[in-house]
Parts: sequence; C-alpha cells; structure tokens
Amino acid sequence: MLPDISTVKGPYFDDLLFQPRALADTLANLRPLPDLHPGKYSRIVLTGMGGSFHALHPLHLQLIEHGYTSLMAETSELVYSMPGLLDSRTLLVVVSQSGRSAETLRLLDARGRGVTTIGITNTADSPLASRADATVLTHAGPEYSVSSKTVLAALMALTWVGDCLCGKDLAQTRSELEQTAPAAALYLRRWDHHVAILFSVLQGARHFFFAGRGASLAAAGVGGLIVKEATHAHSEGMSSAAFRHGPFEMLSPEVFVLVFGGDPATAALNEALVEDIRNAGGRACLAATDSDPEPFRLPEVPSPVRPIVEMLPCQMMSLALAAMAGREPGKFERITKVTTTE
Repeated sequence: MLPDISTVKGPYFDDLLFQPRALADTLANLRPLPDLHPGKYSRIVLTGMGGSFHALHPLHLQLIEHGYTSLMAETSELVYSMPGLLDSRTLLVVVSQSGRSAETLRLLDARGRGVTTIGITNTADSPLASRADATVLTHAGPEYSVSSKTVLAALMALTWVGDCLCGKDLAQTRSELEQTAPAAALYLRRWDHHVAILFSVLQGARHFFFAGRGASLAAAGVGGLIVKEATHAHSEGMSSAAFRHGPFEMLSPEVFVLVFGGDPATAALNEALVEDIRNAGGRACLAATDSDPEPFRLPEVPSPVRPIVEMLPCQMMSLALAAMAGREPGKFERITKVTTTE
C-alpha cells in the first residue's frame, strides 16, 4: 500500500510551494552592486556553511572562467584553518541565510583590516547585512526548517553578484532570472503527481546519492543535505567522478543515485554513470530536461540559471521519503534553524 500523499503537508511543504514567490520577490529587489573594483584583489574567497556553501559552486566556476582567482571554503574552516586569506588582498563573499550563525559572527570578527565583504543574506537586520561593505538581500520570507526557498533565492542572488563582478549586461541577467519563477511554479504545480511517482521509484531504497559536475555540484550538495535533514535517511552529495572512487562499491538495489545531466560538455559522462550504476546492480535516474520519470524532468531555462531548478527534484524526493518513513518532512528534532555553536 502506498503512503498517503497528504501526509507531506506542513510548514516545510508550504515553504516549497512558496518558492516561485520567493524567487520573484528576490529578483524584484536586486540592484547593481557598488563599484568594488574586483580587479584590484588577488583573490575572491567564497564562503558559507551547509546549503549556503554548496550554492557557491556556480559562482566559483563563473569567476574562474572570467579570469579571477576564486577559492571556496566553509566558513569555520576559513576562520580556523585559513586565516591568512583574510587580508586586504581578498574580496570576501559570505552567504548566510540568517546572517548570524556562529561561524558567520566569528568570521566577521576575524576579518583582517581592509577585507572587502559582500554579504548575501535573507535577514535584513542581521550582523552580516549591517557589517558587510555591500549587501544583497534575498526576499524568501521566514523559513520553517530545512533550507529550501532560501537556497533558491541565494542562488538567484549569487547569479546576480557574479554577473555584476564579471561585468555582464544586467538587463540580460534579469531576463534570464525572470524565467526561474514561472518554471518553478510550473514544476511545483504537479507536486502531488511527482510525489506519487517517487513512492514507486524509491521503494526499497535505503541509501541515496546525488551526483553532478560543474555548476550541478550545487544541487548535488544541497540534495544530499536536505534529504538527511528532512527525512533522516542516509544521503550524500558528491561529484559524478567522485562517486566512482569508492561509493560505486556500495551499489545494490538498496542504493539510489540521482545524477544531474548538467552542462552539455559533460552530459555524456553523467549519462554513462547512470547506465553503469544500473548495470552494476544499483538504481539511478538522470535529472535533465528530457528525463523520465517526470519528477526528474527539469524545466527549460537558460543554462546560467539551471542550478536553481535542479534543486526541485531533490525537494520532491525529500517529501516522498519522509512520507514513506512515516515522518513529518522537514521537522527538526536535534538541530535548530540557526546554528549557534561552532
């Protein structure tokens, strides 16, 4: 007997359905950054924790492609293991939904003299918003627990920041970003259909992996995180290549892998991974614009904003797995929304 679809409803579910509005509100409030003269810095350091960290992958790649020296570091590691990066030669980009997590506060205090900081946060009155040299606010509204709408809004803000730093035509950027809210709304309109299909697709699986390359590492990392948080199931996010270096040995009918098709330059490699997993006795599906089953079929959007819609199948999986386990999706039992201990 399949689980009751209605059991997925609750505050986390409401946050998921609010995402098109969060994207539209965030876009409506984006403004050009002040001229920070990014060319004068020897490096751009990108930092965050959890979903905020994973969301930095697309920006990281864009900056490298544009000729910048870009480094990604978890905020706690940056403070305690890489303090030498926090000097006047660094442009620091900090992402924190609350803007007041323990690691973010420590970083704001630990910055060396002259560190220029761009803050991306969902909380206008947070220490990050008030102490950054430039602040980009997301407008996702209050979030119940698992980072969902705030991650999508942060990805939108980071796309904007990247195009500002790289001197892209912001009218074109806005035109691309305008397509995300309608695309997300179209996908989420069929949430019940997606969840019902996933009840069958995921039946019997106990271990879940999310794999991708390039900008799709954002969805892979966030997917692994939110399934753990929202369902208490074992899940991991990693690069498609990394999956072959160890996890491949785990393959069995109890292992399910969602592989993101991603950029056309590496799509064939990701498609091959899906086939190899199936041939080795595991279960796998591809998330792409032409995929089956339907929950893994991504809306058509411009490639720079594809990382935003790649999050949606991960969220549907979290609803289905929670219902299958008899849990309220997204209900925290051991952690809090804002991490106050490092």
